[in-house]
Amino acid sequence: MSGASDASVAPVEAATEPLPLRFFGDQILRRVCEPVTAITDDLVELADRMLATMAVEGGVGLAAPQVGRPVRMFAHALAEQAPQILINPELVEFGEEEWVYSEGCLSVPGLFYDMVRPRRVHVRAYGLDGNEFHIEGEDLLGRVIQHEYDHLDGVLCVDRLTGDARRQATAELRQWVVGTLGANDPLLTGRAIAGLRKRFPTGDAPAPPSR
Repeated sequence: MSGASDASVAPVEAATEPLPLRFFGDQILRRVCEPVTAITDDLVELADRMLATMAVEGGVGLAAPQVGRPVRMFAHALAEQAPQILINPELVEFGEEEWVYSEGCLSVPGLFYDMVRPRRVHVRAYGLDGNEFHIEGEDLLGRVIQHEYDHLDGVLCVDRLTGDARRQATAELRQWVVGTLGANDPLLTGRAIAGLRKRFPTGDAPAPPSR
């Protein structure tokens, strides 16, 4: 998830080498990601490089498929509020109050739309130490959790738009990918997006990765 459209987020120099981002039209963004089965050195390195990428790009959240890795893990920049790496997350409960926020995405750069989501979400996940933890995310943290979780199911924030906003986004994105394989993206062709039909909360416990 990218920073707010009215925020000035300066890129920073990362100590760890960042990864290239994947953008709208890249089919890896439409894959339903596989659960993490083991916390390996490669996974820890991926987490570090995701944090570096997020910092360099001025984002507040980043999911593994956005850097070409189709696994169920995402990072966020709100370190003072919650652990920054969530592995095999599951949304457990939503609050009843809804919240409108101007939402953007590092994989759909430059586009921001007012979107309605629950203000609060309860998520359980695993950390890089293999231990389960729970987060009650409200306001921006809750929004980032929901946005990044969507990525793990092949859903982009623009998929949740309706009416004029959806038509505007579709027209602009169609121009981005004209003449490429991205022109077959389900947002542009009207094909069903499986993750949008998923019912939350699932009530399923996340699978514990081994160490």
